Amino acid sequence: MKRLIYLSVFLFLSALACSTTSIAASLVPSGGVLYQDYFSDPKSGWGEMNKPAGQTGYIKDTYHIFVNKPDTNIWTHPGKDYSDVRLEVSLLPVSGTLSNRMGLICRLKDDKNFYFFVISADGFYGIGKVKAGQATLLSGSEMLPSESILTGNQINQVRADCAGDKLSFYANGKLLASVNDKDFSSGDVGILAGTFDLPNTDVYFDNFVAYKP
Repeated sequence: MKRLIYLSVFLFLSALACSTTSIAASLVPSGGVLYQDYFSDPKSGWGEMNKPAGQTGYIKDTYHIFVNKPDTNIWTHPGKDYSDVRLEVSLLPVSGTLSNRMGLICRLKDDKNFYFFVISADGFYGIGKVKAGQATLLSGSEMLPSESILTGNQINQVRADCAGDKLSFYANGKLLASVNDKDFSSGDVGILAGTFDLPNTDVYFDNFVAYKP
C-alpha cells in the first residue's frame, strides 16, 4: 500500500507573490506561457538549502531535491499567484529508493494549504491536497499504479491542470486521473519530492513551464 504522510518539513525559498502576477496573467492568451524556468540560472528564485532533512539546489542546468529522511517531503515554489494554470515539468529520479514521491504543486496558499500531483519511481500516482496541514488523497484511498509512468531511473514528463474546480494529472501525455475540488481557487506553483518509510531519494527537475489553459 502507498501511504501519504506529510511531516512538518517545508521549504519556503521565495518571496510572497506580488499582486501584479495575477494582473499580468490576465493579459496572457489561452495556451500562452505564464512562467517558465529551465533552471540554468542559479539566481532564478527557487533558492538552495542544505539541512539534515535534505538538500536542494541548482545542478547541471536542473534543480534537484534530495530527501534524506523517511516520511518527509521537501517542496519549493517561485512566488507566483495563478488561478487557472497548466503545469509541466520533467522528472528524473537519479538515486535512492524507488518508493518515493515527486511532482507538482498548484494553488499553494501557504505551507499548510495547496494541491499536489505526484508519481513514484515504481509506477504509482496520486492527486491530493494539504488543507490546514493535513494531507488527503483525492484520486483514491491510496496511490494507484499506471503503466504510463516510466519506472526506475527514467525521465517522466508530468502535467497538472488546475482549471476551475477540476484537477487533472498526466504522465508522458496520458491522462492518469481527474478529480474535482473547490477548496483552493488560486495560489503559487511549485515542485516537490518526498519519501515513504525509507530515506534517500534524489530527484532532478527540468523544463518547468506554467501555461494559461
